[in-house]
Amino acid sequence: MVLPVFASLVLLSTPVPKYPVAAIAPALRANAHAVVRSYDKVVVVKSASQLVETVHKVVTVLTEAGSDDYGRLVVGYDALNHIGYLRGAVYDAQGVLLHQLRASEVHDQGEGSADGSFMTDLRVRYADLRQPATPYTVEFEYEVVSENTLFYPSWQPQDDENVALEGATLQVTTPTALPLRFEEQLLPAGAATAPVVTGAQTTYHWQLPAAAAMEAEPLSPPLAEQLPAVRLAPATFEVQGHAGSLASWQSLGLWTYQLGQGRDVLPPALTAKMAQLLVTQPDPRERARKVYEFLQGSTRYISVQLGLGGWQTAPASSVASGGYGDCKALSNYTCALLKAAGLPAYVALVGAGSDHADVRASFPSSQFNHVILCMPLPARGSTPADTVWLECTSQTKEFGYMGSFTGNRHALLLTPEGGRLVATPRYGAQANRQQRRTDLWLDANGDAKATVHTRRVGLAQDIYAQLLHEADPDEQKKYVSGRLNLSHFSITSLRLAAAPLATPQALPSVVETLGLDLPGAGTAAGRRLLLAPNLLGRLAALPPQVGPRQSPLALPLASLHQDTVRLHLPTGFRAENLPAPTQLSSAYGTYSSSCTALPDGTLQYVRQFETRRPSGATLPPDKYSDYQDFRRKISQADKAQVVLVKTDA
Repeated sequence: MVLPVFASLVLLSTPVPKYPVAAIAPALRANAHAVVRSYDKVVVVKSASQLVETVHKVVTVLTEAGSDDYGRLVVGYDALNHIGYLRGAVYDAQGVLLHQLRASEVHDQGEGSADGSFMTDLRVRYADLRQPATPYTVEFEYEVVSENTLFYPSWQPQDDENVALEGATLQVTTPTALPLRFEEQLLPAGAATAPVVTGAQTTYHWQLPAAAAMEAEPLSPPLAEQLPAVRLAPATFEVQGHAGSLASWQSLGLWTYQLGQGRDVLPPALTAKMAQLLVTQPDPRERARKVYEFLQGSTRYISVQLGLGGWQTAPASSVASGGYGDCKALSNYTCALLKAAGLPAYVALVGAGSDHADVRASFPSSQFNHVILCMPLPARGSTPADTVWLECTSQTKEFGYMGSFTGNRHALLLTPEGGRLVATPRYGAQANRQQRRTDLWLDANGDAKATVHTRRVGLAQDIYAQLLHEADPDEQKKYVSGRLNLSHFSITSLRLAAAPLATPQALPSVVETLGLDLPGAGTAAGRRLLLAPNLLGRLAALPPQVGPRQSPLALPLASLHQDTVRLHLPTGFRAENLPAPTQLSSAYGTYSSSCTALPDGTLQYVRQFETRRPSGATLPPDKYSDYQDFRRKISQADKAQVVLVKTDA
């Protein structure tokens, strides 16, 4: 049969569908907001100072919840990383092309801040192909040429919950004379193939098969730690003519240390001022405190990330004259001030942030985003040797306190001999405690008023210290209100204040004084009133595990919560029944609660809960049921009620 000419033309012009949604296996669509159809990355190391990364990524967005993360693309660049091209297209559910990304639709935006607190050459290009209705498929391709080989790209095609994967590949080609270093995470068997040497080049190849979407389980580590990944790093690298080695932590630290050599010179007058402290403050700790107070009162933090300036500190003399600097510059400046005051100190690299993972010690690479200072204090008389850590970017942080931002992790100490991984301060339960005293006045209808005094110490006060120094009263009230475990209440008064330090080595603490109106705090039942005295400290039970647990159990940091509630009874009522004392002990912590009648006619409820954390980061998945049972018992005890009865008189 011969088709008419016009019919042939129509058939020839019909586009061939790509990535139809119907081709996705049902098992991959289950519980998925998006499916990564392919994620192919190619890295070509050109030399010790240049590499090229190309990415081809195709994602089918199945639900609106996946649109924001996967319907658009953001690619960063700066003075040392250049975008060669960025292309994109979007297809409908049948795989028919809807739109080809035009150059005018690729937007460019700087990352600096309007107030000048962030000076950087970081920029982004972004493209938005989100569609008003799902499902649809986006396809992106881009190339980045990097002249900063301190950082090699990583590869984790599936890194979030409710995202499935059809397949992905990683290929790395490097001169054989520049060996590739890599770290594999949870790869399935057969994902890696043996390197292939062709002439002077070596090529590495990894491939991931299809994988269903995962859902986050309670108290599990981030999914990025539970899904397959390959991290890459060089053996040798070069940044703007500064060559270095990543063969060890020692060599990385030596490269960074040498970048800062000669940049610790202070103006003579300032050197003399610091040297005078040797006379006025003979005690080394107090002398260091005076230096730190001088730093906080005379400088401010401004992030500077310009080319090599992302790693090389500004001269100390510049900080002295300008009164500002980034974390590198302020730490280097403080180090110079301490040196002038006769106190040796060392700059240290650290991964900062309360949710930042600790250093992967077995894989030397640039895993840091912040700089702090470490000052060893030798033994002196009856005073033992000590180490003081200083956060040099804060104008309000207590001397020697790291907190959740940089505590409980490892840092890379920079010395003339090179880098050395050392532990920052470890904060246990006593350094992460909350002590609360509540006076509760109950009336005959079950309504109540309360005055609550809460002292938070160490890690427990970190956020409240920020509120104290940075937030206005309305923001403070909003934050506190959002964290009260109450259904019906109104805040009648609120005051936050930093508590004075009991000793020079004491941890910082914030005291919160709170007034509350609590309608319906108690439940009236005829002549009786029922009230759970633990109004503010209840711990919720964990959700049941549906099916076999997949994720390890990641417990929160060790902490100590102590609550005392003094219940002032309404006139004409007495206690008819008090909760039985509870004592619980397990590998995860201890719990106790009791309620007693006092001679003055009040009732006193006392609760203490101390959590423990295992020495390792996580526990096996099968421990969840044990921990869940421990939490269930605590939740039950926390709900125990006092029964008050109206007397006949």
